[in-house]
Amino acid sequence: MVQELTYPNSPCGSATDMEAFWMPFTANRQFKANPRLFVAAKDMHYTTADGRQVLDGTAGLWCVNAGHCRVKIAEAVSRQVNTMDYAPAFQMGHPGAFQLADRLAKMLPGDLDHVFFANSGSEAVESALKIAIAYHRAKGDGTRQRLIGRERGYHGVNFGGISVGGIPTVRKFFGGLLTGVDHLPHTHSLEHNAFSKGQPAWGAHLADDLERIVALHDASNIAAVIVEPVAGSTGVLIPPVGYLQRLREICDKYGILLIFDEVITGFGRLGAPFAADYFGVLPDMITVAKGITNGTVPMGAVFVRKHIYDAFMHGPENAIELFHGYTYSGHPVACAAALATLDVYEEDGLFQRANDLSGYWQDALHSLKGLPHVIDVRNLGLVGGIELESIPGRPTARAFDVFVRAYEQGLLIRTTGDIIALSPPLMIEKRHIDQMVSMLTDLLKATA
Repeated sequence: MVQELTYPNSPCGSATDMEAFWMPFTANRQFKANPRLFVAAKDMHYTTADGRQVLDGTAGLWCVNAGHCRVKIAEAVSRQVNTMDYAPAFQMGHPGAFQLADRLAKMLPGDLDHVFFANSGSEAVESALKIAIAYHRAKGDGTRQRLIGRERGYHGVNFGGISVGGIPTVRKFFGGLLTGVDHLPHTHSLEHNAFSKGQPAWGAHLADDLERIVALHDASNIAAVIVEPVAGSTGVLIPPVGYLQRLREICDKYGILLIFDEVITGFGRLGAPFAADYFGVLPDMITVAKGITNGTVPMGAVFVRKHIYDAFMHGPENAIELFHGYTYSGHPVACAAALATLDVYEEDGLFQRANDLSGYWQDALHSLKGLPHVIDVRNLGLVGGIELESIPGRPTARAFDVFVRAYEQGLLIRTTGDIIALSPPLMIEKRHIDQMVSMLTDLLKATA
């Protein structure tokens, strides 16, 4: 039975009928029978509808990197809404979009110096895939249309993203998807890499499967390879030492574009501005979202290298170079939020903070080794995954039980399959890490 909720002290009002909202990636009937509602947030904590404080172990949904309700960001959004709420992005512009693009370009490694704005990670991925195919066409290589993703990869929920993605439950309900897509093998191996601290030593050779795909289709038909440097939504899969470097080498060898999906790793999650910085690998494009505005206002972006942008800048000057975009590309309010977010990251030194805490975080997470049903712990920067042994015949049940009990006891975690994923705000302190691990220890000891 769907509940009607009453919580008079919350900002949401006195009563809410929950039936109308079809919730995303949620067991709707189960949730609405026993809802978990947040009504406020500040810094490292959410407040529930019944007034409890919940420590945020996931930065919302991998996005609130600077912590919740930061005053500087809220004030910037308020000023922008009261100055200009919207401006068209087609054949028109506003200063904020250009200021933000310039500031982002100066943060980026190498010649990643142009920014295409979208509204989400899904749209950023879709844009990058289209730009990749259009780039080859602009160069006279119109046969390069094939796209290469990876098993267990997550690249959002648009048709292009789920086609190159490799999570079966995300793909299986939606028919044939895009044609001309292949997948590299994933890099996760409990046999070789369980309980690795940081990057696992085994698995760089898995990148060589790209050579097999090239031999099958010929490089003249392949446009791009897209991977998450650290696969997040599938359960925190850390790339083996040398793996990303090998992908870059093979892509260079055959003229294939390499796209890093940094919707999760972007903006300090690994203790560097981007995973491209952390791993020392320069992709041809980077997709971002989430942390670009600290989750305050939806926004996504594609960062592209100079030669890609320049390939489109030919023909009559009054001709549109790329027939692609969104009504809300570079939305003024999103740009204001993003500019203020970058200020907070810089002023609080949050990327360096994540780097400084990564060793403490690693030791804390790996203290969970040996607890009931824990079959792996993995980490990098301020991201972590705890893999649990599945209950026979009931996959996902064990981790979801921990998720519910954690919420009831004041900790927000995320689960995917039977993996607990952690990605706290970068403003986290050691005491929060200790609290988080202590609570997880008790929860896992009591897990059936």
